[in-house]
Amino acid sequence: MKGVSRQEVAEEVKKQLNLAVPLFGVGLLQYSLQVISVMFVGHLGELPLSAASVATSFASVTGFTLLMGMASALDTLCGQSFGAGLHHMLGIHMQRATFVLSFVSVFVAIMWAFIKHILVAMHQQVTIAKEAEEYALYMIPSLFAYGILQCLLKFLQTQSIVFPMVLSSAVVALLHILLCWVLVIKSGLGSKGAALAISVSYWINVILVALYVKFSSSCEKSWTGFSKKALQNILEFLKISIPSAVMLCLKAWTFELMVLLSGLLPNPQLEISVLSICLNTFSIAWMIPFGISSAVSTRVSNELGAGHPQAASLAVCVALFLVLAEGIIIVLFMILLRKIWGNLYSSEIEVIKYVAAMMPILAISTFLDGVQSVLSGIARGSGWQKIGAFVNLGSFYCVGVPSAVVLAFVLHMKAKGLWLGIVFAFIVQVIFFGVITIRASWEKEANKAAMRVRNTKIPLELPQQDLTLSF
Repeated sequence: MKGVSRQEVAEEVKKQLNLAVPLFGVGLLQYSLQVISVMFVGHLGELPLSAASVATSFASVTGFTLLMGMASALDTLCGQSFGAGLHHMLGIHMQRATFVLSFVSVFVAIMWAFIKHILVAMHQQVTIAKEAEEYALYMIPSLFAYGILQCLLKFLQTQSIVFPMVLSSAVVALLHILLCWVLVIKSGLGSKGAALAISVSYWINVILVALYVKFSSSCEKSWTGFSKKALQNILEFLKISIPSAVMLCLKAWTFELMVLLSGLLPNPQLEISVLSICLNTFSIAWMIPFGISSAVSTRVSNELGAGHPQAASLAVCVALFLVLAEGIIIVLFMILLRKIWGNLYSSEIEVIKYVAAMMPILAISTFLDGVQSVLSGIARGSGWQKIGAFVNLGSFYCVGVPSAVVLAFVLHMKAKGLWLGIVFAFIVQVIFFGVITIRASWEKEANKAAMRVRNTKIPLELPQQDLTLSF
């Protein structure tokens, strides 16, 4: 970029890495809770494992992903308010988000209570559907905790307070192992104990983070107590939170649809097994760009709120450089380990060879997803969620899914075809988000941020600068 010194670039890299690395850890530790519970259930037999896996997938798609997406509105609102120095507004935004997400959770919980009927309608076996419903019922308390936790974490993240998030997540992950051992193995609750452990762990995490927010001097300006103002301007919050949720849910629903479609392929047991391994690998690899995405969202929103468009533009360039470097390393890692990676999941030669053939496609999709994740983070920090929702809708459901169906079933490429459809969707995403980002006027975005956080139509006067991105 013009007019930017090496020292400024190095300082921005340091700021983003100080955010991205801890946030990667938080994402991984949060993800591990459900994985640990399913692992414990796996020792109870095939039926409990199948039911727990189905229930966990259903809960993620219909509940956790939805709430995470809605909470992402705070990336814009809290981040820009913090940058503008309106620290007291962070607590109000967080309370408003908590109220809305808790309200939405009530309706999701009602849906979870009837999961058996939904799964049977989706042609799942009755025995699996019945046990999945029991598992989901014991997970309902975790739904409310998860929504509150996401709001608390966004509240801290947008202030660059990340160490307490890592510490609480690590403590809860360790406690969760003990909880699962007690509730699954010792108590005789079986799979229901694993679901209950998830609920207890999430609530412990909520309590730990809430206590930090309440008593830490780091939050004394941003948390000033409960306010009736949180019940105002809910419609304005929904204008950002609903598109935020749509952005994330459209992507998550596509992957679940791929799993369902794989069951319609010849030799579905093999296809589902391989696709599940690919999805698991993809989810783990995604955690790294997730950290960078969250970091750039915070940096961009803070700088726009502060009226520093040049700094926001620099943050965008640095984040894209980091994710490109990380993506190349991940691609090389996947290519080099393609022939042995399947051994970690299966001892079947057919599965191992199939996974090896899928790894190059998986590597490409992981690289593209990393780039689009960071571009999506830039969109969240800038308040472009509505545009992002339309981009994701077009990418996945006008390009990705139709391509996957044609490649898998018409051209008989099977699981490779399904995954190539996702690759095509990512390509479209990257192109559209990339064009939007390159063409963005960060001076205008800073003006919009000023009007958003101050709830006024008077724009912030900013000096004219050359803000063109260079790559």
